[in-house]
Amino acid sequence: MDKVLISGNEAAAEAAIRAGCKLYAGYPITPQNELIAYMADQLPLRGGTFIQAESELAAINMVHGASASGVRCMTSSSSPGISLKQEGISYLAGSELPAVIVNVQRGGPGLGGIGSAQGDYFQSTRGGGHGDYRTIVLAPATVQEMADMTFLAFDLADTYRMPVMVLSDAVTGQMMEGISFGKMTAPRPAPKPWALTGARGRPRNIIHSFFIDQQELEEFNVKLQAKYRNIAEQEIRYTTEGGTNPDYVMVAFGSCARTLRNIAADPPAGLDGELGLFRPVTLWPFPYEALREYTASARAILAVEMNAGQMVEDVRLAVNGRIPVHLMAHPGGGVPVESRIRERLVSLFAPTTR
Repeated sequence: MDKVLISGNEAAAEAAIRAGCKLYAGYPITPQNELIAYMADQLPLRGGTFIQAESELAAINMVHGASASGVRCMTSSSSPGISLKQEGISYLAGSELPAVIVNVQRGGPGLGGIGSAQGDYFQSTRGGGHGDYRTIVLAPATVQEMADMTFLAFDLADTYRMPVMVLSDAVTGQMMEGISFGKMTAPRPAPKPWALTGARGRPRNIIHSFFIDQQELEEFNVKLQAKYRNIAEQEIRYTTEGGTNPDYVMVAFGSCARTLRNIAADPPAGLDGELGLFRPVTLWPFPYEALREYTASARAILAVEMNAGQMVEDVRLAVNGRIPVHLMAHPGGGVPVESRIRERLVSLFAPTTR
């Protein structure tokens, strides 16, 4: 298919339909409304069901019910709305039900603002709700990746029977770029013998997340943690740009990494060494080992985030105190200005200023 000009939010919606999404339930909130509007227009025309729920809580529980019946399903929202869905996401994880959740982040805490931000990193990578659970978290940086990662999210959710989050932001969600949907066609539905499709001809299925017996609950959690360890080995994704053995490394995810790509391609004058960029694509599982290897000969790291500093904690865990990790935080909403990042790099790493 030729390229089409489309926003990130609309690209995610189209990719979801092509992935075989049969139910979307959501509630409007800026800056993800293009996604819900696209679903309202297109999903019923293409064999699916669209529901504008009465609240975010209702939407996530509708997704729970649809997933239990074996269909591919999805919801989306922005930061405050995702917070309201956390209990339901925990129930999905506790019931081992697949679902796709798109979070087009805005500023916070509270209602914050409608500008782009990355303040939901902790919430998405640490479970977000109650209990010992995880969600796979994919962080697109382009409109093409919004489509590709949403399409991928449905396969990952079904493979591991768990919620998968596409962690976007207002910039990536609302910008328009030319992309291709390539060979994105609805896959042949994989059998789901666990689904609640009626028990005629087979033993009945039961889906639940409530365990009266403590030993049974512990065994279930042990099984979950084994699944998560397997995912941490199998589903690591990241990109690198700039130097192959850099002396200094920038780390960023999502739309913030787009700015750093320009800097990696054309480093500021005055640095006494090679500059590289490491971009985690899976925020959970975080690519700890890959970052350790990429920074093996590095002298220092600069983490750049559109928040007060959240991913930086995983960066520090990856290098385990071996080299300094500096933070450039931008918590007010919006993408950091390239010139200021260049100034910070020079102030930290140029020999005449140290």
